[in-house]
Amino acid sequence: QVQMVESGGGLVQSGGSLRLSCALSGRIFSNHYMGWLRQAPGKGREFVAAISWTESRTVYADSVKGRFTISRDNAKNMVYLQMNSLKPEDTADYYCATSTQVGGSRINPADYDYWGQGTQVTVSS
Repeated sequence: QVQMVESGGGLVQSGGSLRLSCALSGRIFSNHYMGWLRQAPGKGREFVAAISWTESRTVYADSVKGRFTISRDNAKNMVYLQMNSLKPEDTADYYCATSTQVGGSRINPADYDYWGQGTQVTVSS
């Protein structure tokens, strides 16, 4: 199992920035992908970004490309999501999640096996 604890959420004005952090523990393997997904009020969970735990591979949702950057620090077992140029439509609970599956697009929330508790991001207009 993999455990995750998110931090860094908060209230920010439109156009502002936030950096989310995810502390990982447990059994992490080289083929795992770490992702950030979000859920806005009244909506389903939506993929945001993912990164390979060992390779230089990242995937982004079209809605965040060029604004958000996912990164990791293997030595610290941390994953980050730098969010710039935030918009009110980015308001959501953001979850760190781990995909242990081999292959797959990593853009489907069903691809993820372990989830953190989430951190709330609110972007005011």
